[in-house]
Amino acid sequence: MAATIARIPSEPRYIDTFFHKYALSVAAAAVAETVTYPLDIVKTRLQVQGEMAAKGHPVDRRGFFKTASGIVKEEGLVKLWKGLPPAIYRHLIYSGCRMNFYEGMRDRFLKPKDGTRAPLWKCVLVGVLAGGLGQFLASPTDLVKVQMQTEGRRALMGLPPRVTNTWQALRRIASEGGIRGLWKGTTPNVYRAALVNLGDLTTYDTGKRLLLQHTNLNDNYFTHSLASGMSGLVAATLGTPADVIRTRVMNQPTDDKGRGLHYKSPLDCLLRTVRGEGFRALYKGFVPIWARMAPWSFTFWVTYEEFRRFAGVASF
Repeated sequence: MAATIARIPSEPRYIDTFFHKYALSVAAAAVAETVTYPLDIVKTRLQVQGEMAAKGHPVDRRGFFKTASGIVKEEGLVKLWKGLPPAIYRHLIYSGCRMNFYEGMRDRFLKPKDGTRAPLWKCVLVGVLAGGLGQFLASPTDLVKVQMQTEGRRALMGLPPRVTNTWQALRRIASEGGIRGLWKGTTPNVYRAALVNLGDLTTYDTGKRLLLQHTNLNDNYFTHSLASGMSGLVAATLGTPADVIRTRVMNQPTDDKGRGLHYKSPLDCLLRTVRGEGFRALYKGFVPIWARMAPWSFTFWVTYEEFRRFAGVASF
């Protein structure tokens, strides 16, 4: 009688799980970015509007809806998605890293031995670290995205174009400011990402956990929607001032050493913005930021959770 050898299924390697989740998070981020990108370009135009006026350029000050309709009328509908490719490239690094850094650190190093979730303060710390590190790695693509978003406005003001596509923009930035120039605005970028991810990752993770623990809701689409709504609002509130500073620092021209010609540092930009335009200028673009983060967060988290479910991966 032939002996039967039982096959014991091997546990999946961690690296396989990492790349699996990495791909799912990037795919969900690409969906969310494409759906909500027009709101991002309107937000960027609003944030540099006051800066242009301060430099003596004739600027017709507009609100959110007039800015959006003005882009469509003056530049064409397709310009609402100008700069989308570098935004997608950014998420290949940013979202993949931040999501997996956060989940990996949370589950491997912070999870209590009794199987419960990590405490809030630890999730806050991990969210800040994951967001900051992911943004630092993805900063060059974010720089290109911001510059491409402002090209249409520059053309209407009679200024020469700076960039035409992602790779030309990267080459131009590197040739003018060296490798260091590719990380222009990294400091406010990292600050913003740390604050946004504190609001987004930590709020979603904690909010969903509290909903499941203290209500009769199940871990499903509805619960994911509620948690994503909370995370979008908190992320917008924490991240808007840093986003304004980041946009202005990254949009300024640089010298041959990669140093900004308008602002010496993010702190200099912060002080000059408040002195010249008032404290409220730090929340310029809050409505479109929140209006974008809310649907972005909703689209991303619901899509990501569904992708994980279809792929046989446990809920986030």
